[in-house]
Amino acid sequence: MSTLTVSNIKKTGETASRDVLGVAAAWVNFNGTGTVATRDSVNVSSLTDNGTGNYDVNFSSDMANADYSAAGVCGTVAVASGFVTDLGDRTASVFGVTPRTASASAFDFTRVGCTIHGDLA
Repeated sequence: MSTLTVSNIKKTGETASRDVLGVAAAWVNFNGTGTVATRDSVNVSSLTDNGTGNYDVNFSSDMANADYSAAGVCGTVAVASGFVTDLGDRTASVFGVTPRTASASAFDFTRVGCTIHGDLA
């Protein structure tokens, strides 16, 4: 396999280029209700359902360390929206996610999304 080294990247049809450092190392959009299922993702091998509003996002390719940046969003028709918190069991290969309602209760939202920025191993 060959390696292409660049400092900026632009998708065909886009007018603006992006700094490679700003491109997400991993992201996932998943259904957090019933049987947890990934809708779409990059660099995510699987999800683990640890109970109500408690998931592990498992990376296909490890991060360089556990000091990456993560952000998340969640929502469902019944509860509207909430926020995503880090469980603290973050490693180079797994990111723990807890979607919460506005009252801070862990909840299985129908839509959960997480984006990870950082260096890959």
